[in-house]
Amino acid sequence: MAVSGDGRNFIEAIQGLRGIAALSVLIVHLQDMPLLAGFLPPIWPWLEATVNLGGHGVELFFMISGFLIPASLMRHRSVGKFFLDRALRILPVFVILHLILFTAGPLVGYKFFKGIDLPTYLKLFFVNLTFLPDALGLPIGQQNAWTLSYEWAFYILFAVIFVMVVQRRNWLLAAPFILLGLAGIAFRPIAAFFLVGLLFSLVDLRIRVVGWPGLLAGVLCGIAMYVSIEYVHPLVALLPGALLFGMVLAPDSGIAVALSGKFLQFLGKISYSLYLVHPFALFPLQVIGVKLAAYGVSLWLLWAGFAGVGLIAALIAGTVSYELIEVRFRRLLDPALRGLFFGVRREARYVA
Repeated sequence: MAVSGDGRNFIEAIQGLRGIAALSVLIVHLQDMPLLAGFLPPIWPWLEATVNLGGHGVELFFMISGFLIPASLMRHRSVGKFFLDRALRILPVFVILHLILFTAGPLVGYKFFKGIDLPTYLKLFFVNLTFLPDALGLPIGQQNAWTLSYEWAFYILFAVIFVMVVQRRNWLLAAPFILLGLAGIAFRPIAAFFLVGLLFSLVDLRIRVVGWPGLLAGVLCGIAMYVSIEYVHPLVALLPGALLFGMVLAPDSGIAVALSGKFLQFLGKISYSLYLVHPFALFPLQVIGVKLAAYGVSLWLLWAGFAGVGLIAALIAGTVSYELIEVRFRRLLDPALRGLFFGVRREARYVA
């Protein structure tokens, strides 16, 4: 998801948390896609419910964005340059997947493309391209792209408030937009997690709990956050979420040290590509699973194979997408677009 493009603001634990968020969502789909396709074996309800909690990794992404975006705006000191960097960060992977989806989708009968007419196709093409299907109640093409609507709404709203408050020093002009943001949270409470990150970006507050007690405290706060979102209310989950994030930001805290491990750093690096690409990597395996189930292959064997091969395929696809699109393709786009819009050419910053 959203990230800083400046190595000066790089925090290893944030990178690791990003990796946990992407992996959390991936694990959910390793269960949901066989379930929807009809080859998930009967499992304990508590196990199914526990795995489904992983979808709340998106709220971790929201906290990270809330923390990083204010610093990014301050660093750029230009709303235009800020949005160019956001577009360069988010759009290449999204647009390429969008074009692949709307080209191949009708050919393979993917999701809503079965029997679709041309006017509906064109409408869904442009609605999905502009991150609006969720807001308009229309089918979503890319399974995980709904969260990008939240991200862009946050970028735009915060940028407007930034201009009013920081550049023009006029709180009166900013007030309607602040109220609009609060109304958005009332309508979609999970958007409140942006405020957790925003709070820690504005206040130098870190929660230092070292060693294994810190690791245990972080894990328990993460569990409490996920469970509260699912079974209580997202606003209740803000407290354990804030405690978790405060510990993540303390460099020597137990949870921060754990998140700085090499594998989680790798997952964090490819997390955006992994998050968007993995449903595409899993889809062929889902089709194969349906066909094998029809031949009477054991559902337990199919699920184990889908999960194992799917995990590897998703990691490979995420890595390839990161290297080819987020790094190399962006390296080509960055100086060209920067020169076009701002008359400047420079080396691109790529971290994800």
